[in-house]
Amino acid sequence: MIRSTTFLLILLTLSGFSERPEGYVRKSEKIREFTITENDTTSYTLKLAFNELDQPSYFFRNVFTPVCLTGECKPVYINFYWDLLGNYTRYDLPPGEVLTKMDHREFKQEDYDKLRDILDNTNSLLKDVAMEDLVGKGTENLADSVDAKAGATLKTVKNEVIDGAVYTCYTLWHIAHGKVADEMQKITESYRTDDLLHRFLTSSNYHYQYWAMEKVVDKAGNVVEAFTTDMLQIIRGKNVFTARSALQKISNPFFASNARQVWLWETYQSAGYPMQIAILKKLAKIPFQNSLAEATAKAMVNANREQFTLMLKLLETQPKLSEKALQTMASELDTPNQDYATEINRVLTNFHPKNRAVVAKMNAFKHKATQTR
Repeated sequence: MIRSTTFLLILLTLSGFSERPEGYVRKSEKIREFTITENDTTSYTLKLAFNELDQPSYFFRNVFTPVCLTGECKPVYINFYWDLLGNYTRYDLPPGEVLTKMDHREFKQEDYDKLRDILDNTNSLLKDVAMEDLVGKGTENLADSVDAKAGATLKTVKNEVIDGAVYTCYTLWHIAHGKVADEMQKITESYRTDDLLHRFLTSSNYHYQYWAMEKVVDKAGNVVEAFTTDMLQIIRGKNVFTARSALQKISNPFFASNARQVWLWETYQSAGYPMQIAILKKLAKIPFQNSLAEATAKAMVNANREQFTLMLKLLETQPKLSEKALQTMASELDTPNQDYATEINRVLTNFHPKNRAVVAKMNAFKHKATQTR
């Protein structure tokens, strides 16, 4: 009976009994309220704030939740904030409110700082641990059984909570990262417009970018024309993960034109190493225009081994190379790197060049190679 009662208290506190009306919202912002029901019995108010342009901006809740475990309940008033996809962003307290521990001692600044870190951690151990495994009966001290049941050391668990406020940390973390995120995404989907998608694609919030890319690039990799510039901007962005994702999502024919290939090569030249490799791999199934073949031929001799191998393979698989590209490759037979020169000569031979200057360079290389044996 005690165990089931404790479970009921946990269930109720995770959702919050009621809402406190005031929150930190600028007076210029419009608010729309949504009633969210969980477990068919518990409901609460979720609020969506709009900016001065009447655009959805963020979600928040003014939460009142009693933290109960030993029969004594501590009222907690706190405001939670999420982005438009339900990713927790921050918390604050209503004016005059404080958080306390089980012995009624108020949180110190270091406790608030630690709570911020705990709530920021989406992969917290609290995600998969039952509350009853974290605390002993009649107390809020960590239970010895946590090591066996949660599969973590007692020291690790202690790093996830605040001494004297284990239950508070557990309750608040599950409110911040609970099922409400799914509801927020449904609400945001109902506000989806081209303007919202543009905002998301050009945002510094990578969650927004990933979500929007799924909406503007179909399964075949075709980009909705109105969002082409946004997608190219992501590829050239500072976040290598979203940049690489955007590059990989877009179909190969998108980069078939000379203008797009010039753009992609310019992007390669200014990109960091991981993105450079991603671009070279993307080009593996894209027929080269002459300008790209010539730029690749010119750059490969100064590349490192991984880049050189990818570049040479790209040139080797082209059905035909321009005279200028072949001449550039032939000029690189003079490189001090004999391994590079040997591989370049092999690829040149496969193209059976007719240009006299190219043939002369190849013959000179073969003669030199024969003499050094």
